[in-house]
Amino acid sequence: MSESAQQWRDGRSPWHYLLLIPIVLPLWLPLYDRLEPRLFGFPFFYWAQMAFIGLTMVITVAVHLLTRRRGSDAPSR
Repeated sequence: MSESAQQWRDGRSPWHYLLLIPIVLPLWLPLYDRLEPRLFGFPFFYWAQMAFIGLTMVITVAVHLLTRRRGSDAPSR
């Protein structure tokens, strides 16, 4: 069995490493530990947190779409 087929069967994919971005990015405090620039009167800290939520959603959907099984490869339930 080829390596890519083994990864597919095990559910592992290099695309899953993208999920590290929404985990590590909010932990990097110097990135958003400031008040300026403000957006609609909200300090950067608050609207950056909301942006992280949107980024997490986009990355999660992208990884799901890139790694889902299609057709006869999907296990039957």
